[in-house]
Amino acid sequence: MLNSWEMIVRLEGKSVLITGAGSGLGRESALLFAEHGAQVMVTDIDGETAESTAAEVRWRGGQAAARALDVRREDDVQRVVSDTVKTFGKLDVLFSNAGIQVPGYPIKDVGQVTEEQWRTTFDVNVLGTFFACKHVVPALKENGGGAIVVTSSATAIASARDLAPYVASKGAINALVRALAVDLGEFGIRINAICPLHGMSPTFYSTGEAAVPGKSGEEMRAWDPSSTGMPLKKQRPPSLRDNAYAALFFATDESEYISGVCMPTTDGGVLAGFYL
Repeated sequence: MLNSWEMIVRLEGKSVLITGAGSGLGRESALLFAEHGAQVMVTDIDGETAESTAAEVRWRGGQAAARALDVRREDDVQRVVSDTVKTFGKLDVLFSNAGIQVPGYPIKDVGQVTEEQWRTTFDVNVLGTFFACKHVVPALKENGGGAIVVTSSATAIASARDLAPYVASKGAINALVRALAVDLGEFGIRINAICPLHGMSPTFYSTGEAAVPGKSGEEMRAWDPSSTGMPLKKQRPPSLRDNAYAALFFATDESEYISGVCMPTTDGGVLAGFYL
């Protein structure tokens, strides 16, 4: 029988690059992946928050390094991928998590969406994801394969109001995941996306500069399962870690024969229904 430590170490010996890991889901995933034995390269457009996450990983006994990274800049992405390989000797997993809400959210009238809002949303969410995937492929090929995990959104499956540029960008990500699953499979590289609905940081929808709490929006307020729109009723609110566990599954060899999947996470059964 396995002891408790052997049961939880699922990424031992693996090197993982996470984008957008200075806060929110990226930060929680860096902590979780490190708990499971991964060496983690923590990146964020804010280098200080990236280092803060890496320091927390090291304080807990894990291995982590940090780099500032603007995923919109291809040369920046290429540099950080190279740094990851130099730091850890290889790269096994990419978690392309960096993303933004539409600047100026909510936008009640699609006729008021500016070109800048549209391009900024797509530059970070789609182009940034593509750059990350593009530049990790050579390192993953060198290893004989590996895993790519992408943070998409439940809104790419069932849309939401006042989010058109964001919804479109996440729909593009889901399509990219399916396309790359076909193109990269021959190299032993699998790619999947998580599509969160609940259990995400409340400041994702904020345009302010407030520090991002290490809790989900649901955890930040009084929880009453009977008042939620989720069919699934639990006595605790959904958390960042609930989504991080889904990313962890796709990062491990437990999902070795899964590729091209865009999986709703923490939706609590919402997408099982049909609403008019």
